[in-house]
Amino acid sequence: QVQLVESGGGLVQPGGSLRLSCAGSGSILSIYTMGWYRQAPGKPRELVAVIPNGGTPDYADSVKGRFTISRDNAKNTMYLRMNSLKPEDTAVYYCNARKNYQPPGQGYWGQGTQVTVSS
Repeated sequence: QVQLVESGGGLVQPGGSLRLSCAGSGSILSIYTMGWYRQAPGKPRELVAVIPNGGTPDYADSVKGRFTISRDNAKNTMYLRMNSLKPEDTAVYYCNARKNYQPPGQGYWGQGTQVTVSS
């Protein structure tokens, strides 16, 4: 069993930056593929970025060049650095941990953290 807790969300102006954290407990996150998803009001949840253990990160086209996903297995924590934020980045951001054999969208989820980009 894995427990995931996100933090770092908040209100930021367009062009600003935030760093989200996802702290895991109950299991060693290094065995999981980790990812960040987001869900805006009235829209389905979408994948933002994914980082396999020892693999190459991948990003949604809408955030490439602006967001950076990383993980610190020693701290059992994953991060999402978000730069040049836009109003359309406003959403609840969720972290996810899944075994490699599980398809995207399955596995364990955090409770989410709100990111609001507005002037």
